[in-house]
Amino acid sequence: MARIAGITLPNKRMEIALTYVYGIGRSTANDILTKTKIDKNTRAADLTAAEEKLLRDEIEKGHKVEGELRRDVQAHVKRLKEIGSYRGSRHAKGLPARGQRTKTNSRTVRGNTRKTMGSGRTKVEKK
Repeated sequence: MARIAGITLPNKRMEIALTYVYGIGRSTANDILTKTKIDKNTRAADLTAAEEKLLRDEIEKGHKVEGELRRDVQAHVKRLKEIGSYRGSRHAKGLPARGQRTKTNSRTVRGNTRKTMGSGRTKVEKK
């Protein structure tokens, strides 16, 4: 299996397999594959050592991925918290930071996921 940026790529098409690396999405994966002239339909297990090295060099050279990118994102959030901005306070409370409604629909960010219908709701007394 191919290892790129500390991630073992799954045996899928390279266009999809590269997205398993934090910081690489579909469009970035396609750009990387066109620059390295690797077919996007090639499976990760079918990569030659030379192609693997080409990919690794291209990603290291031109893209922030994995640990470096995660540190940058954490630093940005920390800065927002320190300056006391609204977005920083939302991050600190674990609530949506981009203006979404919270009366409903913010369950995933708050960690309140309901497994079945009705669980987690307060019981309403019958008249």
